[in-house]
Amino acid sequence: MNLRRKLVPLALAALLFGFGSVEARQPAKIPRLGFLFTLSPSISSERVEAFRQGLRDLGYFEGKNIVIEIRSAEGKAERLTDLADELVRLDVDVIITAGPTPTNAAKKATKTVPIVMTFDIDPVGSGLVASLARPGGNITGLSTLAPEISGKHLELLKETVPRLSRVALFRTSTVQGSAQELKQVELAAGGLGLRLHYFEVRDPKDLETSFQAAKSQHADAMLVGTSRILYGQRAQVVKLAVKYRLPAMYIEQEFVLAGGLMAYATSISDLYRRAAT
Repeated sequence: MNLRRKLVPLALAALLFGFGSVEARQPAKIPRLGFLFTLSPSISSERVEAFRQGLRDLGYFEGKNIVIEIRSAEGKAERLTDLADELVRLDVDVIITAGPTPTNAAKKATKTVPIVMTFDIDPVGSGLVASLARPGGNITGLSTLAPEISGKHLELLKETVPRLSRVALFRTSTVQGSAQELKQVELAAGGLGLRLHYFEVRDPKDLETSFQAAKSQHADAMLVGTSRILYGQRAQVVKLAVKYRLPAMYIEQEFVLAGGLMAYATSISDLYRRAAT
């Protein structure tokens, strides 16, 4: 997907202004990017730095020849619509979105400003783009292909825990694309003869209760699905997995960096870096 719709004309304009007399020169407009987050950027600091590094690799340095306007809902998703509207009013050249929920808010806010997804679970299935090859509209970006690799998570758990029969699936069903992800997990579970126990996590307060319930239902291991809440509380999730002695498979590598057992996933940090392109 080509993300350079507006940046290239701006770069050409800057080049043209470089010729002619000193009196005729005018300051070139510095491209302005809007970056929209649900959670605080500090929670995803490594990913944000990967994006900035991607910009630097392309010759864009924040504060010098590019401006980044960061807006965060600080975990309150209902604020995203107003924040997306604010970025549009600021006349940003591009809106970068940190996940499916901010992408949907940006989509509602504008049909003309280019929107670049750092990642999405299933952008075609969720209706954000027409296809990966021809997204159409004003949205482009990158996908984790999470539904396609979901079945592999259970295969690896089965290899790690040979007597595995019951798996606790921790998820947040309101995350866009989670239905497609769940479908693939269920198909894999059927093929491996595994029984899934579902635990909905929509608030950090749900964590301890969910772990207690998983243990009481004799779960042998756990799989953590896509969830901004679980990601934001990853240190606590890892701690509770140890406390309740549940071997865990995660779908984001940051859980392993926080001490988790294992992960099988697309590198989100790499997607952030590539989003700069």
